[in-house]
Amino acid sequence: MKFSFGRYVFGLAAIASGICALAWHDFSALGDVPHRAIFIYIGATIEVLGGVAIQWPRTARAGSVAVGAIYLAFALLGLPLILKHPLVYNGFGNFFEQFSFVSAALVLYAGYREIASPPTAGLAKFGYYSFAVCVISFALEQLFYLSATASLVPKWIPPGQMFWAIATTVAFALAAIALLTGFRAQLASQLTTAMILGFGLLVWLPMLFADPHHFVNWAESTETFGIAGSAWIIADYLGRWGSTEFVPARLG
Repeated sequence: MKFSFGRYVFGLAAIASGICALAWHDFSALGDVPHRAIFIYIGATIEVLGGVAIQWPRTARAGSVAVGAIYLAFALLGLPLILKHPLVYNGFGNFFEQFSFVSAALVLYAGYREIASPPTAGLAKFGYYSFAVCVISFALEQLFYLSATASLVPKWIPPGQMFWAIATTVAFALAAIALLTGFRAQLASQLTTAMILGFGLLVWLPMLFADPHHFVNWAESTETFGIAGSAWIIADYLGRWGSTEFVPARLG
């Protein structure tokens, strides 16, 4: 996957997220962990260095390990909230948003394996299907918070905010089915990438420019483009192998 555009977007989003955390001294994913300030610097540094490493083929695997590890930590830190409020989907939504980065990092790591092996195929397969589960979560999160989702849609886009909230929720659900079954999986991953990029360009970037002093706007923008990069990595990988069977193959 040496020529994956998704790799560049994924890495740049990690760099941007780390820089934002350093600038704002905040990481919403950390919650109320002890010694929070120290972990902010550690997490941000790993993100920046990992994102930089992902930009070059020789260091991309190491970068994917770093970025995947830090987002796995972020995902696990969200488990106490799920256990405390198991009937509130927000905790699950946050977990799977973070874990989508882990999924993409696994697929990216597997794509740079020079020697085909069953463990490599297993990593790719796990990353692929876990990302599909994350897409299910994206659909459920929008469904459970449909009014909030609609409120984010720019009012100037016809035919209306609720229409696009419902349409994108259905799109996520259909994409998840396609990814899990393998039917039109590459097309589904490409369209999902385009849709999430649209969220970033039409929703979060305008909000960021309107209020650049609000940390949430920066955090949501970098996360949205990072998830778009994750979906793009899946699309690029499927395009390289041409199926969801994950037969080991040398990429490069």
